[in-house]
Amino acid sequence: MINAPKYKRIAVKIGSNVLTRSDGTLDITRMSGLVDQVAELRRAGIDVIMISSGAVASGRSELRENKKLDAVSARQLYSAVGQAKLINRYYELFREHGIACGQVLTTKENFSTRRHYLNQKHCMEVMLANDVIPIVNENDTVSVTELMFTDNDELSGLIATMMDMEALVILSNIDGVYDGNPSDAGSKVITDILQETDASSFIQEGKSTFGRGGMATKYRIARKVASEGIAVIIANGKRDNVLVDIVNPQRVIPYTLFHPAQESTSGVKKWIAHSEGFAKGEIHVNAGAAEALLSARGASLLPVGVTKINGDFEKDDIVKVIAPDGNVIGVGRVGYDAADALQVIGESGARPIIHSDYLYID
Repeated sequence: MINAPKYKRIAVKIGSNVLTRSDGTLDITRMSGLVDQVAELRRAGIDVIMISSGAVASGRSELRENKKLDAVSARQLYSAVGQAKLINRYYELFREHGIACGQVLTTKENFSTRRHYLNQKHCMEVMLANDVIPIVNENDTVSVTELMFTDNDELSGLIATMMDMEALVILSNIDGVYDGNPSDAGSKVITDILQETDASSFIQEGKSTFGRGGMATKYRIARKVASEGIAVIIANGKRDNVLVDIVNPQRVIPYTLFHPAQESTSGVKKWIAHSEGFAKGEIHVNAGAAEALLSARGASLLPVGVTKINGDFEKDDIVKVIAPDGNVIGVGRVGYDAADALQVIGESGARPIIHSDYLYID
């Protein structure tokens, strides 16, 4: 029973290691338990979007191919078979609760333009408005290496910010971020990470058995999403009733909560914040401009602070902002094409290269 839930709109990312057994086959009992919990959340009036891994692992367990495949071909083959198996299982499990679900397959390229971004947003808004649970996954049948998400943690961050969710729940096979190696008896879960907290030194490198990501990726995505005003929880998806416990007002299980920033980021800035991988060029700035952008809230990038421009971009394309030390300090939607931007480098009084409304500073 859920009384006065903490969140009314949540995105739930379910990792491959939650949904699969050690041999790579789907853990139907675990899937059924998670669906039961999502159904209970829906009955409590909570909107839920699921970002579900498991297609490749599911396909791998179904096929025993004789030919040796390269990594991209294997991923395409396994996901083509596995995604059908995965969504069919979800469909049957949700139908037992009288709930409809729908499949949303996407690629990183679908987030590269504002128009495609908004088309996806509209699709899922229509689904939620009609009591259909979106189940999102990367379309690995058409994704190739350079266009793939880092993993579904990255995708879940994009979905949570795009859909203005109140919370993103990342389900893994451990209880959260630990203050040491999770396998050490003395290590404890860090229950709360505030905006000013830096727990990166505790993060263990390495990737999960069936997924592409690890805790380092989860931590990076969680910090970014939380900075945009969305609470992020990393919890153990193999715990019974984990989702129900998370949305209840009283914390009864261990998990790591990344506290959200007090002020939410605008919709267009949320898109820009996650668009670094789509950048068409680079704007290099001097030390004064870098300091102003990093310290002054709402500062625009003016031509007088620009030292160099790389890339052949058009007006409204995404570009990276590079500090004198070579580090990326931000990303934004540029107000000039590359040729016009080159003409105004160093000028004072010209309109901004990137207006503050379209500039996200890390």
